[in-house]
Amino acid sequence: MSWYLTLPLVIPFITAIAAFLLRNGAYGRWVSVAGSTAALGAAIALMVVVLDQGVLADQMGQWAAPFGITLVADLLSAVMVLITAITGLAVAIYAIGDVAARHERHGYHALFQILLAGVTGAFLTGDLFNLYVWFEVMLIASFGLLILNGDREQIEGGVKYVALNLISTILFLTGIGLLYGMTGTLNFADLAVKVDLIEDKGMLTVVAMMFMVAFGVKAAVFPLFFWLPAAYHTPSFSVSAVFAGLLTKVGVYALIRMFTLVFDHDVGYTHTVLLWVACLTMVTGVLGAAAQSDFRKILSFHIISQIGYMILGLALMTPLAIVGAVFYLVHHIIVKANLFLVAGISRQLTGGTDVYKIGGLYKSSPLLAVLFLIPAFSLAGFPPLSGFWAKYIIVKATLDIEMWFVAFIALAVGLMTIYSMTKIWAEAFWKDHPDGRDPALSGLANRAPLLIPVAALALLTMVIGLMPEPFVIFAERAANQLLDPTTYITVVLGEPS
Repeated sequence: MSWYLTLPLVIPFITAIAAFLLRNGAYGRWVSVAGSTAALGAAIALMVVVLDQGVLADQMGQWAAPFGITLVADLLSAVMVLITAITGLAVAIYAIGDVAARHERHGYHALFQILLAGVTGAFLTGDLFNLYVWFEVMLIASFGLLILNGDREQIEGGVKYVALNLISTILFLTGIGLLYGMTGTLNFADLAVKVDLIEDKGMLTVVAMMFMVAFGVKAAVFPLFFWLPAAYHTPSFSVSAVFAGLLTKVGVYALIRMFTLVFDHDVGYTHTVLLWVACLTMVTGVLGAAAQSDFRKILSFHIISQIGYMILGLALMTPLAIVGAVFYLVHHIIVKANLFLVAGISRQLTGGTDVYKIGGLYKSSPLLAVLFLIPAFSLAGFPPLSGFWAKYIIVKATLDIEMWFVAFIALAVGLMTIYSMTKIWAEAFWKDHPDGRDPALSGLANRAPLLIPVAALALLTMVIGLMPEPFVIFAERAANQLLDPTTYITVVLGEPS
């Protein structure tokens, strides 16, 4: 089983090395596309095996758990690896028409592949310390991508991004040290067993809150989100898209993993905190988006608001709510990455990102208008797109336990999301360009690399929306594994003697 688990990690690193060696020519970008294609194949193979055989685990170097490095994939891990590979391939193709040659010479494609490896590693690791290692791989690669242009705005955004993430890292490492001191292990499966034996549950809750803050920074939840809108609008659109789609979701994944598998001893307290965090994240994110006029800043604040829905699913901690959180994770990665890709095309066609200073896209480029409407409507929760089912499941989960006010907040945030998407449509697409510019796709160089991934992701959004049943069934199976981790623990640690 080791190859199924290691190939999604090995391929991006090999691709990064090859892309770096070939960075001075056009070959680097094609190496990145080829490597991303191979990574997608490996991710599909992993998903097929997990669907067929259940949870997979392997001990690196044949060191038995919990002492060695464990790679493990359940349904949630496998689908996150798969969606990472899909997003990675889409952005790799898009970068052909978006990333400047000088950025390629500075190592864009190598950093991009290392970032994908870090994200994949975080989803597949079976212990806390290696989760920290993969977080650092992601941080280094993402900072390099963030400041690749070297201008003042990028440096400023990068400093804010790194500073808060370093604080998160300190909290994470402190929590790791305290948890190891209490249990003598860092393996997820072993922790799930040994935390039940800890007598001082109050101290365990304190440690849980440290992890909540550390992962909350990564996920950009309230009140720890201010680094995101300060940084995500500064790099190339390819970088913004992969950041928007993947980076915050690693934080959400870590929260879901830890607060279903390990920190389930004081749900009444920890998940109540998560509930407040989720509601405030939704509200502050959508209000921030409503106040912006820059295309990417609007989308950046909507990352924050949509993260709130995922945290809400975790906070409610009912089977249906966890189903909603898993479904929302997958849907949002596709939709949000696609919206940033559309924003990049809009920038090339109109010459700007301030929606009040651009326009004319619908009249000159109706295809792009349609490709915008699909993810925009999905983000807002219009039926029958994927976002409708994601929001429906979350809202129904709140209504089932009679949390009427929380359901009202979730629905109100959805309405405000419609307002933001309508503002982008009215200003950037519907009205004429204020400078009389004709933003036609026919005048765009490298149209195919830009449009193909956007169209493919839009199609995937429609498929999930029009045929939701298999995806909901998958989310139910993943939620069952999270709420009953017996199989996960047994596969990693082996049958008890």
